[in-house]
Amino acid sequence: MTIRLVTFDLDNTLWHVDTVIRRAEKETRKWIQPRVPEYASYMTTENVVSLRARVMEENPDIRHDVSALRIQMMRRAFEQCGLRRTEADAKAREAFAVFIRWRNTITFYDGAQDTLNTLSHRYQLAALTNGNADVRKVGLDSYFSFAISAADVGSSKPSPEMFLEAMHRAEVSPDHAVHVGDHPIDDIEGANRVGMHSIWVNFDGKTDRVPAHATVTDLPSLVAAIATLGGS
Repeated sequence: MTIRLVTFDLDNTLWHVDTVIRRAEKETRKWIQPRVPEYASYMTTENVVSLRARVMEENPDIRHDVSALRIQMMRRAFEQCGLRRTEADAKAREAFAVFIRWRNTITFYDGAQDTLNTLSHRYQLAALTNGNADVRKVGLDSYFSFAISAADVGSSKPSPEMFLEAMHRAEVSPDHAVHVGDHPIDDIEGANRVGMHSIWVNFDGKTDRVPAHATVTDLPSLVAAIATLGGS
């Protein structure tokens, strides 16, 4: 069976996301501190949890849009710190611009770009993410034909919407598509449910029983794994 479309998860598949988010949040707090000094003391764990729940309850349409959710949480927090609504909204958007710049400043896993370059000459590639990484801002847009986020389809993996939309755009059926990702449920089970092939990226050599069609422990191995699934 010929593989025509390869979809990729981004965070923790092409780069380590935890360090990226921690740095982005640190740089955002540094930007906020002189502008809204009360913010640091207000954003306790309890307040963050409460604020997130309240924003999601009042804005169910942004439940799968992590960018909009972050902006609204910061706006609400700034209002609680004494800013007027219009000023809080403006400051939240400025702070988010700082966050998203650092959120898309990443260090690729070994072999990521070379592997994508090789695969892009053989298959159509697409990015599928529950987060807000931007393939253009991280410098991968030359490899991917398109990218789809949870915000674009109003649903997060493992729900089928993102996978189905990717196959629709690429005009391929599930047996001609394979999804690559690190998450056993969001990526592997999600792809399996819609009939796609799946490849689990298992960098840590976990012994979990994951129902992927293939498993790799490094990104360069994807080239052979995908070729094998396609029968070549």
